[in-house]
Amino acid sequence: MSLKSQCESLLFVSVKPLSIKELATATTQKREKVEQALQELKKDYEDAERGLTLIKNNNQYQLSTSGSNTTVVQEFLKDETSGELSVPSLEALTIIAYRGPVSKLELEMIRGVNCSLILRNLLLRGLIEEKFNKTKNENYYLVSHDFIRYLGLSELADLPDYERLHNLELADQSLESFNN
Repeated sequence: MSLKSQCESLLFVSVKPLSIKELATATTQKREKVEQALQELKKDYEDAERGLTLIKNNNQYQLSTSGSNTTVVQEFLKDETSGELSVPSLEALTIIAYRGPVSKLELEMIRGVNCSLILRNLLLRGLIEEKFNKTKNENYYLVSHDFIRYLGLSELADLPDYERLHNLELADQSLESFNN
């Protein structure tokens, strides 16, 4: 698999912009090679009528929709962010509310499936926030103030059985007994 292809895949699944350093680490390649692959990828997107484009901002890269598709994308996202949440989104949101802050990996381990698109949707709706933990070099997700306000709560502890389910050991025991 080519480095350009690997970078494209990583940018596609990431919910946040990625630096050359992050891409170099993930692909185990030198920064110079990653930068060259990104330039080639950017040129590929510019040379063809594509629905995606590669954006560079503050030395971070992110895949984005093409500006020529703005209207259709806005209409779609309006429907996506104003409609009802899917069952998988509700499951992820519940886990984040009771177990948060939670990393993407932890969420995926609990749910057993990739949660990239669900996290993106919840972020777009303003129901969750993403915080970077410098010591663990990882993003963590927690519910937003809008989520708490939407439920009419004054704090997360007002959720049913919050104290019992927020406690990691008890929650793990509950998950184990549920899975058995």
